[in-house]
Amino acid sequence: MYGKLYVVATPIGNLADFSFRAVDILKQVDLIAAEDTRHVKMLLQHYGINKPLQSLHQHNEEHASQGLIDKIREGLSVALVSDAGTPMISDPGFPLVKLARQQGVDVCPIPGACALIAALSVAGLPTSRFSFEGFLPRTGSARRSFFEHKLADCSTWAFYESSHRIQAALEDMLTAFPADHQIVVAREITKLHETIVGDELAKVLEKVQTDENMRKGEFVVLVAGREAGEQDDELTDEQRRILGILLTECSTKTAAAMAAEITGQRKKTLYQAALAMQDKQGR
Repeated sequence: MYGKLYVVATPIGNLADFSFRAVDILKQVDLIAAEDTRHVKMLLQHYGINKPLQSLHQHNEEHASQGLIDKIREGLSVALVSDAGTPMISDPGFPLVKLARQQGVDVCPIPGACALIAALSVAGLPTSRFSFEGFLPRTGSARRSFFEHKLADCSTWAFYESSHRIQAALEDMLTAFPADHQIVVAREITKLHETIVGDELAKVLEKVQTDENMRKGEFVVLVAGREAGEQDDELTDEQRRILGILLTECSTKTAAAMAAEITGQRKKTLYQAALAMQDKQGR
């Protein structure tokens, strides 16, 4: 009989968040596939777990995954862990789990910590529907383009960001989103210096710019969706006409900004209407 593949969530900061079941599973399996074997050794030593380790990270998982599946088909049980949190949530593991499912290997989730879900649970934003965007593009131009497209989202959405880019990411967001748009920045979730700040975008950005500590650690940024009343049908016929003329000569962002100056309508509403107009033309 085949062994099993266990996908095991590990703590994202506080070691006490490791579940009893996760500890038991790691004590029982034959092999642990880890994103960084040096990192996971500290966790295993803390819980008295001594099992063989194999590296499985973004640079080797495409070719190393089949070897692990072969071991499982020979009867061994393997646990997949990442450095912190739930594997595959912006962490390695997808090729391994995909192969296991394709080749009839049982895959068993061992749930636990996840920075995204932890941040959502305390953000005070609607969670009946939400989307996760992972890590944002590294360049400013790509981020700004991304934010322009996300402006039309009606549900809460979230992304991860590093200490090196959190300020730049929020500055780029402010070029597309209104200054009063609601966001939440969750920093160092479950760790000693955990900080959760929710406010208007411009105010959160100011705090990040002026407080050095708000530029340290790991971040989850949560963004409120578009409000129900902010639809493009709020525009008058004259506002639509002006926006349409400007779109023939300018980019979406520029057309919306100029139309806002001319008509007094909110830039955000005009931008959403411009996107809708372009969609219709594209069809």
